[in-house]
Amino acid sequence: MTTLTNEEIRRALHQNRGLPFGAARNAQAEALTAAAEVSGDRGLFRQALITQIDAYEYSAERTRMVVPFARLLQEYDRDPAAFDSSDAHSLFWRFKWVAGRIVQSPEIPIETVTRWLDDMERRYRIAGYSERAVRQSEFYLAHAIGDRERAERAVARWRAADRDAMSDCHACETHTQGWFWSERGEDEKAIELWEPVLTGGQTCMEEPHRVLARSLLPLVRLGRTDEARAHHLRGYRLARGKESLLRSVGEHIEFCALTGNEARGLEILSEHAALLGPLADVDTQMEFFGGVLVLLHRLNRLGHGADPSVPYEGTPRTVDELYGILHTEALAIAARFDARNGTGRVSDELRERIEREPLAGVLPLGVRSAALPKAAAPAPVPAPARPAAPVAGLPELVERARTARDSGHPRADALWDEIAVRISALPPSQVDPLVAADVADQRAVAAARTGAEEAGQLLAEARDGYRALGQAERAALAELRLAAAAAQSGEQPGRIRELLAAGLRAAEALDAAEPLRPRRIAHAELSGIRVESYLRSVEAAQARDHGEEHEHGHEVLVAELTAFVASYARAVPDLAAEAEEMLGRLALSRGDTDRALPLLAASAARAVEAGRPWHAVDPLVLRAGVLMSLERPEEAEEAARSGLEHAAEETDAEQQAVVRITLADVLLRRDAAAEAAEHALTAAHWFDQAGLTADGGAQARLLLARAYAREGRTADAAEVLQSTLPDLLEHGEGQAVSARDFLGNLLRDLRESRAAAEQFLLAAELVKGWEDPRPQAAFAQSAADCLSDAGLAEEAVAAYERALELRRLTGEAVVCEVRILRSLAWLGLREEVTDATVAAARARMDEAARVLETALVSDPGEPELRSELAQTWHQLAQVLDRRVGAELPDEGSAAAAGSTLGAAGIEALRLEEVLLWERAAALYTELGPEYLQDRFQCLNNAAWTDQELGRPAAGAARIAALIEEVEALPGGTAPEWLLPQARRVVTNLTA
Repeated sequence: MTTLTNEEIRRALHQNRGLPFGAARNAQAEALTAAAEVSGDRGLFRQALITQIDAYEYSAERTRMVVPFARLLQEYDRDPAAFDSSDAHSLFWRFKWVAGRIVQSPEIPIETVTRWLDDMERRYRIAGYSERAVRQSEFYLAHAIGDRERAERAVARWRAADRDAMSDCHACETHTQGWFWSERGEDEKAIELWEPVLTGGQTCMEEPHRVLARSLLPLVRLGRTDEARAHHLRGYRLARGKESLLRSVGEHIEFCALTGNEARGLEILSEHAALLGPLADVDTQMEFFGGVLVLLHRLNRLGHGADPSVPYEGTPRTVDELYGILHTEALAIAARFDARNGTGRVSDELRERIEREPLAGVLPLGVRSAALPKAAAPAPVPAPARPAAPVAGLPELVERARTARDSGHPRADALWDEIAVRISALPPSQVDPLVAADVADQRAVAAARTGAEEAGQLLAEARDGYRALGQAERAALAELRLAAAAAQSGEQPGRIRELLAAGLRAAEALDAAEPLRPRRIAHAELSGIRVESYLRSVEAAQARDHGEEHEHGHEVLVAELTAFVASYARAVPDLAAEAEEMLGRLALSRGDTDRALPLLAASAARAVEAGRPWHAVDPLVLRAGVLMSLERPEEAEEAARSGLEHAAEETDAEQQAVVRITLADVLLRRDAAAEAAEHALTAAHWFDQAGLTADGGAQARLLLARAYAREGRTADAAEVLQSTLPDLLEHGEGQAVSARDFLGNLLRDLRESRAAAEQFLLAAELVKGWEDPRPQAAFAQSAADCLSDAGLAEEAVAAYERALELRRLTGEAVVCEVRILRSLAWLGLREEVTDATVAAARARMDEAARVLETALVSDPGEPELRSELAQTWHQLAQVLDRRVGAELPDEGSAAAAGSTLGAAGIEALRLEEVLLWERAAALYTELGPEYLQDRFQCLNNAAWTDQELGRPAAGAARIAALIEEVEALPGGTAPEWLLPQARRVVTNLTA
């Protein structure tokens, strides 16, 4: 670096300011400072010191700014006159940064910190600045040493002092003042203070990033969990990967740990594992480690201490190993602060933070996170020396379980599971044999439900057990279930029919006085109808008879189910409801929605009347989907809401998810995005619980992202969609294309242009083989727009050229083709404006005009084509104006020395500009009042160019004519701003 010339150092300092913040930028800034000092140019040395300080401020080495600032201050004390007003402002502005950083440096004694603060106060007073920034710095000192009263006084004086040129930005001040109250347990007051930052009224380089993170736990404590979720999604996106925001990253990790989102916390930790080592800014290191330790402590409590976490300094670590390392290092830093401050406050607060209890069981965040591995099983508890006494309340629990089982209540399984646990602790002699048989039966049913291999054997054992106890009614039901299990396992039709017949005989053989005899017979008949239909389809497939036989089978099934409903509607309405649902589904399979809808509605209503509302959920959800497909949204919403209401007792996670995603979809289509988001979020949670994260969970998150986007919560939508994108990419090519397109548009709206371009390019690659080239052309053009916005001119040109080629293949997208040509024209001027680049840009613009003129031959009245032609002339005039501007960077130097155009050439270009703007304005006039804004822009540009040509009166006349015309238009036709602005132009031109 010492061999650089002064000009090279200046250029390098300028380039350094554009680098990403971090260690590389800091190292270069340090080297440039050393080179500037050797150069002997004191002004250049001061610039380098400021560049170095600024580099540190937004990195994990911010406390290192103290040394270069001290040298800058020495330069000022040596020769204050060498600092102009801007240099002096830079010095004093950074003084307050340093005042905060020395408090965060435990190696700097409190006495030294106090001297710095006193010196800052003296210098600010002499310079005529308010004490506002000084009192803010005093607050940092008082907080560090635990002087609560002094901190409160400092905050009061800080807020009372006048704002001036040295005051921190509003957003930063609001952040710190809200933090002051949050630290004191005044969560509500803190959130109230932070509101201007949280709503976007106050922003800066690191806000709302920090406030979003600070607000997480206060919001959860206040019960405002929806806001906490939103702040996490938006805030983590802003903080991710930024060294200077590691405190905030730690706060997001802590929030996840305390809201049942430990897996999400681990993912965030993994993304920042490279920053887990020692940092120059030890205060940031301690705060970051603190948030991580909350997560590791929580994982240990959940039984994951031996699970892998993330590497530390390149070495893989388990949760407990990493906890031990970070705990030791964080407490060592805290001890250094305590030794410096003369208190134990920092260590005590760190320990208290690490051991915090969760604030919520599970707060669904919407984003997809990989599930934690199954926790290690706890050590087995030794059996007691003596048999335990019967558990109190067991008979009552059994009675509840039998009632739930007989009514088909969804919570029956949980009750029997609890009974099984209780009786397992009893000796066999103390267990009621019928209770044991009931538990065995429930276990067999659960096995059959999941298709377990042992289901048949378990059902047979349950049947035999009931028979032995004289429970013929229960044995008959088990007999029938054997047939269903046999069909499920694919046994031979003959064997299945034997079992069906045995089940029906067992039901019919029940004593006539048995209350459940009619129900068992009806159950056997409905099972026979269902299984026989399945067997007929199997036999038809084996006989390769899929035509008439299939049609006949359908008719037979419909007839049998219809007869069943007629026979049993009064006696067993819940089974009749089941048959009606089957009839509805059969009608839908034939596309007969007119028949299906009333059947599904009747099924749901009958289930509710039978006292089994949970059985109404499936037909209502299905009905809602059919109604939406028929564009009957109000009825669809009614059905979906009824389904959700009746699912209150449902325990099946998948069913809970399905009913909610159905309602969310209906609501989103009805523009009720906020409520749709709520149900989609819950649906995603239930799909996760059901183990369907990659399937239904991905669809729920896609719906959630769309709802967030509809609400204007673009960052939240992008965060959710990115988390589930890998799953969506596995859902078929169409889904993958749609997801990438959606994400690309979200990222473009967030001005993450490079990332957006990547999504569009990947989408273009997916559709490359499609017969229709239009989707690929659209994606290539969107990618090019984003690449251009990202400053990647060469890549943008390549993407535009490809898009242009594809657009021309279709021969239909004239407007798209023209916009591509205009974009290519402007990209050619991005590096430099010369005769050659302007000629190339003019050629692109001329080509665009020709394309439009050709299209207008066949459709001369098309408004869009005509407006695009006017816009092309307008932009060509702007291109020429850029050439004039490049020739005359200083408007005071007419055809200056070094001019390649000369005065005549400049005048010719200006005259052409005026002509082009006149032509564009005339075309906009023909298009009508809705193009008044575009017309004014053209006339305004022409008027000022007239002024540059020495004929301001002509320019004023153009605008005056427009004013007269607009004044004659009906009120509300023109934009409100147009007439006042036009009058100002006339005044300025004629002054």
